[in-house]
Amino acid sequence: SRLIDLPTCELQRLGEIADLVTSVRLSHIRKEKLALALKNEGYIPKLLQLFQVCENVKNTEGLHLLFDIMRGILYLDKAILFEVMFSDECILDVVGCLEYDPCLPQPGCHREFLTKTAKLQEVIPIRDPKLRQKICQTSRAQFIQAIILPNPSSFQEGFLSTLTSFISSTKEEILHGLQANEEFLPEVFAKLTNEATAGEQRCELIKFFKEFCAFSFMLPENRDEFLQTLAKLRVLPTLEMLMRMDDLQVRSATIDILSYLVEFSPAMVQKFVMEEARQSDKDTQLIIVVIEQMICNPDPEFGGDNQLTEILCALIDPEKMLATTSNLEIFEFLDIFYDRYIHVLTAPLLADTSEEWYEIGNDNFNFFPLKGLTALIFLLENYQTAEILASILDLLCFCLERHKYHMKIYIINKDLLRRTLVLMKSKHKFLALCALRFMRRIIGLKDELYNSYITLGNLFEPVVNAVLDNRNRCNLLSSALMELFEFIRVEDTQSLIAHLVENFSDALESVKYISTFQGLKTKYEQEKDQQNQQLN
Repeated sequence: SRLIDLPTCELQRLGEIADLVTSVRLSHIRKEKLALALKNEGYIPKLLQLFQVCENVKNTEGLHLLFDIMRGILYLDKAILFEVMFSDECILDVVGCLEYDPCLPQPGCHREFLTKTAKLQEVIPIRDPKLRQKICQTSRAQFIQAIILPNPSSFQEGFLSTLTSFISSTKEEILHGLQANEEFLPEVFAKLTNEATAGEQRCELIKFFKEFCAFSFMLPENRDEFLQTLAKLRVLPTLEMLMRMDDLQVRSATIDILSYLVEFSPAMVQKFVMEEARQSDKDTQLIIVVIEQMICNPDPEFGGDNQLTEILCALIDPEKMLATTSNLEIFEFLDIFYDRYIHVLTAPLLADTSEEWYEIGNDNFNFFPLKGLTALIFLLENYQTAEILASILDLLCFCLERHKYHMKIYIINKDLLRRTLVLMKSKHKFLALCALRFMRRIIGLKDELYNSYITLGNLFEPVVNAVLDNRNRCNLLSSALMELFEFIRVEDTQSLIAHLVENFSDALESVKYISTFQGLKTKYEQEKDQQNQQLN
């Protein structure tokens, strides 16, 4: 069909050109025709020549019109135009046009940023000139996308989708180019593991490798081959080494990479962890490093504390192991985990050092010359420590559900629930809730061995004290406490009901605004009546 007739590319006709570019926005066919006309007539280089003229003579009106024209051409969202606009010959003048937004009091500094600030930083030298050019082009395209996108409220579905696809496809080309170079990744790993590598350079290297992994895993067709390459390069021992470094940024990026591996290839990571567990009893194994990072982290939010918890859960989840491992091997691994590793995880909860100094974490935490649990309560004033303890309790709840046999032995042998319930006294309510949730999960298993452990140890005392402390308050902790007792009543767990009524009935009489405790008493009396009738 007939293409759109373009006005002559002259200064006096810039207003006419701007109106034309704006008028086609709502018509897909007219956008196609205009894009073809602009391409066929070599119109964009002509517009950029006018831009240079206007800038030299400081023609503000012409510069504002060229801003509207150039932005309008970008909004056409056509790949045939992007190839011209993002070329080395045109890109800086295109960005220059976008500096003169009529809505801004002063022109922007986009060209200065691209030429002086945003320089290509090669952590590993890129020797292929075409690949270098492609990397620069992608970077500039991303920059233009960032400065021309409208406010989020103005977004339309699929807006600038071709520009997004253009950037993604060039990234994919870059990725394939780097992967095709057999020397590239080995050089990255050699520098990461070399002790002589400067700290700043290693930090840039690991950030690059993180971005490289993130994009590689997004391409399903190359994912298996990429994972095989990483396995040959011993990626997991490398990450294990990097996670022990002092640099927080290096550790954070390393945790992100490990998280990708656990998400896309859990079997590879689990196999490595199980082989380490069988072959070595050193404290430098990956699983120990992950646990130590979690419980010794001076800045849980920056250091990816939630990620570490998810990684650890994935590594010790028997259901995920079943795909590649036999039941016997899983049981063997859990034996090793509860023999060697879990004590590292629970150390902050089980801290009972008599007259010794008590420490959680590393040198970033203070030392307290207090006895065991007293020191622990004192440490609960520290918000970061409370966050770490909450993460530990989340993991222990996970273990309760996945490792029923091993966890039961561990809890009873270490008297773990008693230690955990000390946290009910924390001023941080989220931590008190975590401690209560741990007990709720135990009771929810409806195991009489656990019930006997709770009643013989009188472990409801701190819970009842928390009820009395919160009886005149309406908060999440109060609701969680009521739910625990209501569960016991509904499930008719007689051993726990009898213990509560016989030991705490008088104390709970004062909590009159809820019927749960009266219901427990009624259940207890009904059970007594039935027992008497059976005896008679």
